[in-house]
Amino acid sequence: MKTTHHHRATAARRHILSGLVAALALPLLAGQALAQSYPTQPIKLIVPFPPGGPTDTAARIIGQKMGEGLQQPVIVENRPGASGMLGTEATAKSPADGYTLVMLASPTLLAGHLYGQKKYDLFKDFAPIGSAYDLPIVMVVNPQVMPDVTGLQQLVAKAKAQPGKLNYTSAGNASFGHLSTELLKSQGQFDIQHISYRGSAPAITDLLGGQVPMMFSDMIAALPHIKAGKLRAIAVGSSSRVVFTPEVKTVAEQGFPGFEAVAWGGLLAPSATPADIVARLSQELKKALADKTVQEKLQQAGTTAAYATPADMGSRMQKDFDKWGKVIRDNDIRNN
Repeated sequence: MKTTHHHRATAARRHILSGLVAALALPLLAGQALAQSYPTQPIKLIVPFPPGGPTDTAARIIGQKMGEGLQQPVIVENRPGASGMLGTEATAKSPADGYTLVMLASPTLLAGHLYGQKKYDLFKDFAPIGSAYDLPIVMVVNPQVMPDVTGLQQLVAKAKAQPGKLNYTSAGNASFGHLSTELLKSQGQFDIQHISYRGSAPAITDLLGGQVPMMFSDMIAALPHIKAGKLRAIAVGSSSRVVFTPEVKTVAEQGFPGFEAVAWGGLLAPSATPADIVARLSQELKKALADKTVQEKLQQAGTTAAYATPADMGSRMQKDFDKWGKVIRDNDIRNN
């Protein structure tokens, strides 16, 4: 009797244990099944900027190629406003199922330093999928206004000879060109005055007209005028030379070791998105950016393919947030 009772108790315990093991495995299996079947519908990629800009153009090129690998279309939806914060907030509130993503760009990353209360936390409410592209910036001068300035040291010498007298422009207050020039000023110990415009186009127009002599411009806006000889490129902000202007030296090469200023973009998903789905999206992003046609299309749009893993993108976000936050605070730059 005892033996039979013991066997029954053991069998019952085994049954309970196997049930527990099965229950514990269910979320794991469900996650795997989810990732294996994902995606079963189109994926929405929110671009929190207007159509036609560098973030939008890059997102459409990359999204189309990723859609081929995922066998579902990646549909870009523009939700501009507040330096990208409106579209980013909409993504944070979306279901964490891999069907709503956002393209993060440098203005949105830095907006936290310039705007008050936000309804999301970039570092807690999102999971990085991977860096996607770099947007090089280039220091250009009007060669009619500054015929003798062919390199950065000549510009610095000119600025030091007449402190506070020279002006530079940018695409706007707290724009990447503005912040990059302020960083350069602090490293080079020279003073030039900022004249803010609303967007690259009007800034470039007045630069071409000679109203302002210089600016740190994104490559997209400046390149046609550099090629036409109407603007002279004297330095690029990235740590190495860029494919668009290979003859133009970096800022670092011209007496500013360690200087680096590159605007960039990468994909984010809501933070609770299953890890398997994030990994799948990152893999498809990497494959898309390795495609030669995609690389060529991005270059035609003034950007360069620049994949980085989710972990590396997360590190880059934090590093740039801290670095440019210091520039904003040190120069008392405010959103206006």
